[in-house]
Amino acid sequence: MLKKIFKIVLITVAAIIFLIYVSGYSYLFRGVRLTYLKGETSSTIDDGKYFPSKVISKGQSKPWPTDAAYNKIKLTNTLEKHLKETETTSFLVVKNGKIFQEHYWSGYTRYTASNSFSMAKTITVLLLGKAIDDGRIASPDQNFSDFYPDFNPNEFGKKLTLRDLASMEAGLDWKEDYKNPFGPNAALYYGFSLADVVFTKKIIQNPGHQFEYQSGATQLLGFAVGRAAGMPLSMYASSKFWKPLGMERNAEWSTDDLGVEKSFCCIQSNARDFAKIGYLLLNKGKLDGIPIISENFINEMTTPADNSNGVYGMGLWINDDYKIPHFYMRGLYGQYVIIIPQYDMIIVRLGKKEGNQKDGKNRPKEVELYIDEVLKMITEH
Repeated sequence: MLKKIFKIVLITVAAIIFLIYVSGYSYLFRGVRLTYLKGETSSTIDDGKYFPSKVISKGQSKPWPTDAAYNKIKLTNTLEKHLKETETTSFLVVKNGKIFQEHYWSGYTRYTASNSFSMAKTITVLLLGKAIDDGRIASPDQNFSDFYPDFNPNEFGKKLTLRDLASMEAGLDWKEDYKNPFGPNAALYYGFSLADVVFTKKIIQNPGHQFEYQSGATQLLGFAVGRAAGMPLSMYASSKFWKPLGMERNAEWSTDDLGVEKSFCCIQSNARDFAKIGYLLLNKGKLDGIPIISENFINEMTTPADNSNGVYGMGLWINDDYKIPHFYMRGLYGQYVIIIPQYDMIIVRLGKKEGNQKDGKNRPKEVELYIDEVLKMITEH
């Protein structure tokens, strides 16, 4: 009797595994192995080492100078409490081009690599700008079909532009849901072929008419930029940003099993080097007065898209409603590079959890908290 029951169980398990494979959800096995079997319930800022990746090579390092008041002023009680509650690992403040505050927890150091998650979207859009500078792409308004003619050859697909992808107005059939293991985000993150996920999706409404944040849009943008550049995105990022900006460490960009970068996600780098991307944005594409990327393109990135209700430009979140206008790179679990032009300031926060409070436009309230509390510290100084 026991043998019969055991046999039935084995057959059932085998049938389930077979159905998972044939239904296109085989990535679930990798997802389970990299989460539950490692004591986690979801992705983490430390899981980059489990995925294939390509190196974004640095050139000659140019370390940040430190302010005369470097770490001499204590974090405010409010800020310290929030950073602790959200399991922050890195907190960095650059003021007037110098590091004013720099703190690490949970075994992190200034050079510990951490998962950018969707902050990589900003870098993908910056690479679009460089491809335009280099004459490889005509403009943000060039059609996606110029690069992939067979993608969605319907009325909507033919109208899709690179700007639509960068500004999250693609009209893609995509539900952005990080908790659904059967959704496209999980397939992108844990899957084996990015192309198999995004190129099977349809454009279901007129592009450029509705804002909807979709990781699939940035992944499509990455495919177009990579094809235009004629090289892997990691190599292009090294040549155009990591080397000119004097990054202090090589970074790694997670790929699928075919070696294609996850342009929607997953650059493994550190707070100091992420801050240099913020510094480039703060200075309108220049480093020490030398143009690295077109100022006009940076202005486009930081201008709210027509249908975004003022919250998103191209690859950047925007808050001009607040008393201190700012814009920022943002990734899952509260990864931020916050740029505050009014105070010539950049705040980088990396960590394991995001605060729960949102503003009236569903933006994270903690970004305002970081700005307010740091400015209190500067006032004391």
